[in-house]
Amino acid sequence: MVKLASRVMAGFNLPVFRNGTIVGVGLLGGSLGLALKKRRLARTVTGFARRAATVAEARKLAALDECLLDVRAAVKHADLIVLCTPLAQMKLLVKQMLPALKRGVIVTDVGSVKASVVRELESLVSKAGGHFVGSHPMAGSEKAGVAWARADLYEGAVCVVTPTRRTNKSALRKVEQLWKSVGGHVLRLTPEKHDALVSWSSHLPHIVAATLASVVLEPKRPKAQAILCANGFRDTTRIASGSPEIWRDIAVANRKQLRAALNEFVRELGRVQKILRNGDAVEISKLFETAKARRDRWCSRSTSLSPE
Repeated sequence: MVKLASRVMAGFNLPVFRNGTIVGVGLLGGSLGLALKKRRLARTVTGFARRAATVAEARKLAALDECLLDVRAAVKHADLIVLCTPLAQMKLLVKQMLPALKRGVIVTDVGSVKASVVRELESLVSKAGGHFVGSHPMAGSEKAGVAWARADLYEGAVCVVTPTRRTNKSALRKVEQLWKSVGGHVLRLTPEKHDALVSWSSHLPHIVAATLASVVLEPKRPKAQAILCANGFRDTTRIASGSPEIWRDIAVANRKQLRAALNEFVRELGRVQKILRNGDAVEISKLFETAKARRDRWCSRSTSLSPE
């Protein structure tokens, strides 16, 4: 059984890192910057953004000490770098920053897919004398951009770290300390195990929500259709408003695991379709009773408990 660990922050005010750099200042990156500054976990927090408008927003929010448009300048003094960009951008950005990296620098990320990210970035960072440790904090929102950042985003969130046989033990401990220090609960998984599990708990729900929103809100449907979409539809499809760029990258990167989850889900829908075709009230009732019991039990469980 894998244990989830948390850290009590009372009286914690010593910097964990001297200079931290956040590459990609959106909701996750901006929130991490705010958390690092609020909890004094780094002496300086620098950011890299692609657009001048993002730099201006980050400065207005005071999410960072400094935000730059030059990635090499942003990372040159860093002893911690957190990649908070869409998955498809990470490899290119790491290649760009390699000449500026300090020896011993720790690089981690917040990507929702781990096997491909770890496989690509571990070797690149190692060649520059640094250490890469894959991470995935299970936190976020359908809202995108640094304007939505908040310092408490990671409080109570499960933060997965995905070490390999090559992972530097000291770097792993420091990355785990980072997520604990911003209020998270750390869970260690292999990259492959992580991707298999989140294909069900995170990626499949996004596919379902996006498909449901697209089908039900198809313009060819009667005008009354959208009017009759109330809170149930709104709740079920909320995550369909997430960043198309981010979710495109996730779906492509984890397509093998996602297809397997989707195939099983479609088979289960086929079973439900058969129950409805037969008008089997007993089985229909059992479907809803089982779903309610399982979800209620999940909702009542504390994230500090070990997962079953």
